[in-house]
Amino acid sequence: MVGGILLRGLLAGIIAGLFAAGFLSFAGEPSIERAIAYESAAESASGHMAEPELVSRSVQRGAGLWIASTVYGAAIGGFFSLAFAFAYGRLGSHDPRILSVLLACMGFVAMVLVPELKYPSNPPAIGAPETIAARTAVYFGMLAISVLAMIFSATLLKLLAARLGSWNGALASAAVFVAIVGSAAVALPSVDEVPSDFPANVLWNFRVASLGARAILWTTLGLAFGAMTHMWFSLGEGCSRPRSA
Repeated sequence: MVGGILLRGLLAGIIAGLFAAGFLSFAGEPSIERAIAYESAAESASGHMAEPELVSRSVQRGAGLWIASTVYGAAIGGFFSLAFAFAYGRLGSHDPRILSVLLACMGFVAMVLVPELKYPSNPPAIGAPETIAARTAVYFGMLAISVLAMIFSATLLKLLAARLGSWNGALASAAVFVAIVGSAAVALPSVDEVPSDFPANVLWNFRVASLGARAILWTTLGLAFGAMTHMWFSLGEGCSRPRSA
């Protein structure tokens, strides 16, 4: 039965990935092209030869974009379905659609919004190659703290709701989450490698497109998975408490 939930998570993730890829193909690619043009002009001005592309831009913005987004969506959908199987019946709602949307909101905040506020996405032309390892480490550090803080806050919610009531318990657990990720954001080092002459509108448009694509992915995932799981349960093919299977 958990296998059925996992299958629906993978399918919902693939659908979400396709929607995100469609958005990126027209909203994100123009900014990437302009960022690459900036990088090429900077290399030409400095006398450096551009390194040969391992994968051509035509493949990157075509099949590469759609395949990568679909695979990423399927992976997120798989983990999402396992989180749903664990949380169903534990977070207070027995309507799979409500729980699915709630988990999608929590996932977006923990895995996208919080890390993005601390370390915003940058187009390909930004960042020195020698700092990639350091930048990756601090980003995933922020991501891990955010996810763990969300899990802790969700666990705390049930205890606080029993003492303070549902509304006050939710506010208190949200405050705990904000306090943890806020402290982590202050403690972790900042990263600012944007060249002073890099076009501000290109940077802004890229970041909006990147955040928008992930918002579309998580929104689609929550709605699609909730609808499929609700239909499955309504037909009596699922079980009311998948975590006990």
